[in-house]
Amino acid sequence: MTTHSLLILPGDGIGPEVMTEVRKVIDWFQTNKGIQFDVSEDLVGGAAYDKHGVPLADETMAKAQEVDAVLLGAVGGPAYDNLDFSVKPERGLLRLRKEMDLFANLRPAQCFDALADFSSLKREIVAGLDILIVRELTSGVYFGEPRGIHSDDNNPQNEGGRVGINTQRYTSGEIRRVARAAFELAKKRGNRVCSMEKANVMESGILWREEVQWVHDNEYPEVELSHMYADNGAMQLVRRPNQFDVIVTDNLFGDILSDAAAMLTGSLGMLPSASLGAPMANGRPKAMYEPVHGSAPDIAGQGKANPIACILSFAMALRYSYDLGAEADLLEAAVEKVLADGVRTGDLMGPEGGTPVTTSQMGDKIVEALSAL
Repeated sequence: MTTHSLLILPGDGIGPEVMTEVRKVIDWFQTNKGIQFDVSEDLVGGAAYDKHGVPLADETMAKAQEVDAVLLGAVGGPAYDNLDFSVKPERGLLRLRKEMDLFANLRPAQCFDALADFSSLKREIVAGLDILIVRELTSGVYFGEPRGIHSDDNNPQNEGGRVGINTQRYTSGEIRRVARAAFELAKKRGNRVCSMEKANVMESGILWREEVQWVHDNEYPEVELSHMYADNGAMQLVRRPNQFDVIVTDNLFGDILSDAAAMLTGSLGMLPSASLGAPMANGRPKAMYEPVHGSAPDIAGQGKANPIACILSFAMALRYSYDLGAEADLLEAAVEKVLADGVRTGDLMGPEGGTPVTTSQMGDKIVEALSAL
């Protein structure tokens, strides 16, 4: 029987609390479905700094390179605000992404029917929403050179005398590999990809469109491909979001579009994410999964945190790292059932009320739903 390895990095703030609830789900699958997980746990972020003086120890990084998947809670908090930039908690997360070469960030925007009224848009616009945004994560304007703030004293028209420079740079290879990730994901969903860029005003956008089209024509002709300018894409996300299945886009536009799509669902406490890299020996990608929400230090230790985003991040691991799609569907259905029954953590309490529960009680309810389905 295959044993699936998983490195858990709870991190800071509410990270340990929500990860405890994921542990309950893992235990349920082991007990009731006979799926074997080899789970190890280590430190990241402020917790790692407190013990090791760095936000990610070399030994932890080595573990992350060896396992099938990494599940991270959250990092950061006011206690670490005055640390040198090089050892801030977030640097641990960035090191994981960089050294694991996680180039494709997956941000689902799924609206559970019971929470449709939490969206800033009308229910009829977001009902049944199920979008996946694939954002290139390791290149583009955030990493391109040259960059920096420089003096511009030779330009008499420049009041203030400085110029800020960031370079939007992509190679064919960087575009093709994230496009392949998007097409592969689309094959497991609605078989449609929309690629977004600004080919009308940016040469990098022209290259992006041409390379995505090349990958489609030569490797994935069976997947439906469309192209859209990113500004129009932002408008269409709030106009008619259900027209999309998988959206693939660059680092900058992906950063913006995924946050816009996130708010269509109503609560950051519901949003999982994944970052995928190149295939390992078993054919599956290196991967790290994490909820979109932060460490929320203001509610840490109070039982107020919503664990659903972290639980749904584990569902993504079941689907993409362990090839357990049916089990991922079951876990997502359990979450949907709990929400439909009116069970709510504080962030999900609306005018219609509901049954208020703690972080731990929400985890228990999801496990109960798994048994009932």
